Amino acid sequence: MPELKYQRILLKLSGEALMGSGDYGIDPAVIGRVAEEIKGLVDSGVGIGLVIGGGNIFRGEGLARSGIDRVTGDQMGMLATVMNALAMQDYLKRAGCEARAMSAIRMSPVCENFDRAAAQRHLDKGRVVLFAAGTGNPFFTTDTAASLRAIEIGADVLIKATKVNGVYSADPVKDPDARFYPAVSYDDVLAEGLGVMDTAAVVLCRDHNMPLRVMNINEEGALQRLVRGADIGTLVHSGDRP
Repeated sequence: MPELKYQRILLKLSGEALMGSGDYGIDPAVIGRVAEEIKGLVDSGVGIGLVIGGGNIFRGEGLARSGIDRVTGDQMGMLATVMNALAMQDYLKRAGCEARAMSAIRMSPVCENFDRAAAQRHLDKGRVVLFAAGTGNPFFTTDTAASLRAIEIGADVLIKATKVNGVYSADPVKDPDARFYPAVSYDDVLAEGLGVMDTAAVVLCRDHNMPLRVMNINEEGALQRLVRGADIGTLVHSGDRP
């Protein structure tokens, strides 16, 4: 097989991706398949940090619109990401993959508290590290947390795994004429309001020259091909294409 292009990655997985065809919660078949794919990457020698959103359970912004205080809503959303991280940790262990969930909010009876040096040690030992509870602060999304953790662990690339196969000029589900971008700069993402990630996450990646790949998590085997250099999804970059 081709050599690895990326030795260490940060995988950002939306909570909605875990729902499968359901309206909320976690589809065991989906999380099991993703866990097996991650195990395959680990077996190939890839170091993996993982951030999972909480949109399949709670969204802080949505809760705020319903009348709940925004800070309280965001805190509930952070707890939802911890639940997803614990579920994925369990499925990874079932797949025979060592994993450690680390929370930005202190809850040591449930999972480890986030510590950058400890996370690096886990990664060096071949363990998947699941970064939960976002940044630990309200008003920051899990996209921003993924950008931050990718930079902190020295990832070669941030991979945003979604239900679509890359970045488009508009929602391809609603607009059949939406244009697909095989590659785009962070500045163009900001200027055109493409909605790849929130502004804070985009700026973090741009300023730290962190390449981003946006891909469809439901495409079987795509992750393995991507880390070996296949041109999958959309590459978002800081300037010259990496």
